[in-house]
Amino acid sequence: MTPTRTSKLERGRSALGPALELVHTGRAPTRAALTAELGVTRATAGAVAAELESLGLITVDSRPGAASGTQGRPSHRLAVNPRGPVVLAAQVHADGFRAALVGLGGRIVATAPGCGTVAADPAQILGEVVEAGAGLLESSGRRCVGAGLAVPSAVAEPEGTAINPLHLAWEVGAPVRDIFTRALAEARIGGRAGETTASGCAANDINLAALAEHRHGAGRGAEHLLVVGTGHRGVGGALVLDGRLHTGSSGLALEVGHLTVDPGGRPCHCGSRGCLDVETDPLAFVEAAGREPGPEVSLLERSQELISTEYGSDPAVRTAVETLIDRLGLGLAGLVNILNPDRIILGGLHRTLLETDGERLRAVIADSSLWGRSGSVPVLPSSLAHNSLVGAAELAWQPVLDDPLGALNG
Repeated sequence: MTPTRTSKLERGRSALGPALELVHTGRAPTRAALTAELGVTRATAGAVAAELESLGLITVDSRPGAASGTQGRPSHRLAVNPRGPVVLAAQVHADGFRAALVGLGGRIVATAPGCGTVAADPAQILGEVVEAGAGLLESSGRRCVGAGLAVPSAVAEPEGTAINPLHLAWEVGAPVRDIFTRALAEARIGGRAGETTASGCAANDINLAALAEHRHGAGRGAEHLLVVGTGHRGVGGALVLDGRLHTGSSGLALEVGHLTVDPGGRPCHCGSRGCLDVETDPLAFVEAAGREPGPEVSLLERSQELISTEYGSDPAVRTAVETLIDRLGLGLAGLVNILNPDRIILGGLHRTLLETDGERLRAVIADSSLWGRSGSVPVLPSSLAHNSLVGAAELAWQPVLDDPLGALNG
């Protein structure tokens, strides 16, 4: 084989990953867009798209078409293959877990929730998670090429240990990634080419939510994206800078839940008082509304139900909404002053608060921050259902995005 022919093959293979990521994130809906984004010839883009199609990762419309109102030569439409491979994504939270199969494009194919008390031994809940995922895979008949896990704790790299699982009974430093990988092996869940079983990935749930929103949701196009949210217990935050998660030196960056918003407030797990973590999460809301949490449903579901059904009729619920909005706004204002993001996305209960009285929340941020007074910091609700699950899937998909041919065919 001549050097020229070899170099052409190498260039073609090196373009597969960037091309797949462009289709995966929706930035190349046509072959013309792929050509422009990659900066290659039309012939090269066509060959790359055909190779990705042969791997079962994307589809190429055989009949070119132009979008309504556009001019120029029609181009073949590209899309992720709706029947292509999937990854197993899982999330553990204070009230249980959720497992899902997720395809390219952040599309959830199937999901299975599990509720209950999370045991002190992470192997127990992660075994249940993988068992649920194995059932989903068996029902779907789809090929699995990886597995990702979202947990309510910073996860140290490269060790894959949970540094601060404050809202779970797990010990500090629990080796969650290794435990997850062992459970995958015991369930014989397949992975990429060359793997006997899938290797597990693990990361903090709000970091993964931010990654998902940036690639597939309300954060698309943001250069400096701040994501803050509260799910079942506690408050988390994440920052995406120039398209990459900022996790700090040991995975503890953006622990926004431990910003003080009420110095005389509730004691926090971190040793301080009045942190966002304990002043704006679902438990704080339920208590502020004068209700008992109750074991029937999760705290998040209880909070959202109260707001949807009783905000307009119960003064206690309305006051609780206003109180949490004011506390959240103070915390966000401090973050705006420090980080100067170009977009803020709120998830979980915080999203519900924003949708209930966004005018009040934006006013608090504007009145309490330097940058907020300019009105140039959009505050948006998260747009993805189960965004931490989608983010966990992104972890598992990354090796495929880096080298599609090697990951699928070896």
